Amino acid sequence: MRNIALDTVDATPRPVLAIGTDYPHGQRLPPHTHRRAQFLYGMTGLMEVETADGAWVVPPHAGVWIPAGARHAVRMVGVATRSLYIEPAAAPRPATGCEVLTVGALLHQLLLAAADLPALYDQDGRDGALIGLILHELAAAPVLPVFAPLPPDPRLGTLCREFMQAPDIRIRPEDWACRLAMSPRSFTRFFRSQTGLSFGVWRRQACLMTALSRLAAGQPVTGVALDLGYESPPAFSTMVRRMLGRPPSALGPDAPGQPGPGC
Repeated sequence: MRNIALDTVDATPRPVLAIGTDYPHGQRLPPHTHRRAQFLYGMTGLMEVETADGAWVVPPHAGVWIPAGARHAVRMVGVATRSLYIEPAAAPRPATGCEVLTVGALLHQLLLAAADLPALYDQDGRDGALIGLILHELAAAPVLPVFAPLPPDPRLGTLCREFMQAPDIRIRPEDWACRLAMSPRSFTRFFRSQTGLSFGVWRRQACLMTALSRLAAGQPVTGVALDLGYESPPAFSTMVRRMLGRPPSALGPDAPGQPGPGC
């Protein structure tokens, strides 16, 4: 199914519905929920996903798992998507929050094929087997560390949002402790209680989110590294490879070996 509204087929008696959608550049989907769980896969471009818990950047050839009933907003940057809408009882992942998942070559091809299925596909034939294999692949898909949770405290939340607008790996926890009139030790405990992460881990992941956005837009690795405050491009490359298992050069729009929208 292509470019149709979910509510026109949501009541279809099938555990999974697959819909392919092309979005205009920069389109924002306002906060909303789905009765079904959703796996939202961006074959091209970039998605920025926001929930009450934080913000994700979803790079090309990755997808976001959205549990049933989770309120979310999405901004599309040149995105063609393949979405799966999955009945809660058939959900292959136990997570109660959103997750960004790696989409490997097999899952990519399965998602392409699923978009050609009718709403009332044959559950006992090839189509049903294809859907079953997709659910197995989703269950096994690894999580990408591209989540920067936003704290509920309004003062700390303001600092986090300011950082995400202009991330700099050189910012120290002492700088924020001073702005919040806290001792460094108190700030360290406070930050972890608010976000579930240490300041250093949160800072690195927020920088990585920005890096993914800029690399996907075609910006050069050297410029991205220096803009984020890394001492050198190799230091930045080491961080990206350690976090994602791939060098920055493999994350750009024209990187060799990436599956394109026509694959």
